[in-house]
Amino acid sequence: MSVEEFDLHNEKGEEEGATNSSLIDSGKVSRPRRIALFVEPSPFSYVSGYKNRFQNFIKYLREMGDEVMVVTTHKGLPEEFHGAKLIGSKSFPCPYYQKVPLSLALSPRIISEVAQFKPDIIHASSPGIMVFGALIIAKLLSVPIVMSYHTHVPVYIPRYTFSWLVKPMWWVIKFLHTAADLTLVPSAAIGRELQAAKVTAANRIRLWNKGVDSDSFHPRYRSDEMRLRLSNGEPEKPLIVHVGRLGFEKSLDFIKRIMDNLPEVRIAFIGDGPYREELEKMFEGMPAVFTGMLGGEELSQAYASGDVFVMPSESETLGLVVLEAMSSGIPVVGARAGGIPDIIPAEQEGKTGYLYNPGDLDDCLSKLKPLLFDKEFREQMGKAARKETEKYDWKAATHNIRNQQYNAAIWFWRKKRAQLLRPFQWLTKRIFASPAVNYR
Repeated sequence: MSVEEFDLHNEKGEEEGATNSSLIDSGKVSRPRRIALFVEPSPFSYVSGYKNRFQNFIKYLREMGDEVMVVTTHKGLPEEFHGAKLIGSKSFPCPYYQKVPLSLALSPRIISEVAQFKPDIIHASSPGIMVFGALIIAKLLSVPIVMSYHTHVPVYIPRYTFSWLVKPMWWVIKFLHTAADLTLVPSAAIGRELQAAKVTAANRIRLWNKGVDSDSFHPRYRSDEMRLRLSNGEPEKPLIVHVGRLGFEKSLDFIKRIMDNLPEVRIAFIGDGPYREELEKMFEGMPAVFTGMLGGEELSQAYASGDVFVMPSESETLGLVVLEAMSSGIPVVGARAGGIPDIIPAEQEGKTGYLYNPGDLDDCLSKLKPLLFDKEFREQMGKAARKETEKYDWKAATHNIRNQQYNAAIWFWRKKRAQLLRPFQWLTKRIFASPAVNYR
């Protein structure tokens, strides 16, 4: 199934499958709305795959005339961001992942701030703790709620805690998304998993189209100085780059197996995270560079100055760093898992990038070596990757959410409310019906 085919709301014959075309019209631009976003962890300070997604989303919602309130964890909250109203909520560390800040966002102060804002719709990131606060506030204020699914927690649980918690976690996810009016997913693969788990009705799962800032991530940022830094002073050697949060769940130990077979190759890890110290010990004595967090033009240079981007993670809901690497003009070799095949579909393999079977070292090396040692082939694939990503635009993705998916959520919310009120309306008519008048 392709990404485009995943929009299940077009299915016919289901009781809830059809929606009101006067409200959900792809050609119609919705009036400006008041949108309250509950995002946990913070899209301003926490290094995560959805940071760029939410920052661009807020930016373009504001450009399109919407009033935006962002409720998020308090640390690192900027004073201003594109005119959005920013509300910080006191946070606490996740018990099994101390660097992830969590918050319920249900204090009287926050409830009052959101109530005074008078949102037309609430949009919360899921799963997490804050999504519960967002759900309660949405019910208190009687407004539609959209949940976007960004972290595939059931996959992470066995790696950080106890496997028996996976099933209860699915129960929690199902509870949350059944209560939501609409669920947004970053990739068709994740949408299919949620649908298979019967997390919510199939026609209430919609795709949040992928996007990339093709101006910030561009081949023109290739830098000899940055390449010298990333290769530890050996810029003539083939260079693998990896950008992202350094977490145990990212399967980064697989890169060690790759490097054991490619002694002439250099590797640069751009990013930080709880697994960094262990990784540095793992790569001790090897040609590996750990830059820590980079941002702005330095990050753009780091992408564009590598030869190949390797993505071993098997748990990505999408993998925005893959898009950023492709936009920077370097080919990607990634695991055929999670949302990555949505970025490099079967018909594009060998043209815009390569996928390998998860954990299969021989398969990975067979695709990686030609790119590392054949400059002409590498540059050809890099150009094709760049051309492909030019199709994806955050502004278009935002336009789709505010003018189609939010409309769908409002329609479902109105329908649900009408169904809940129907018994009371029937009872009222029975009790207060005017007695028949006998004119005899």
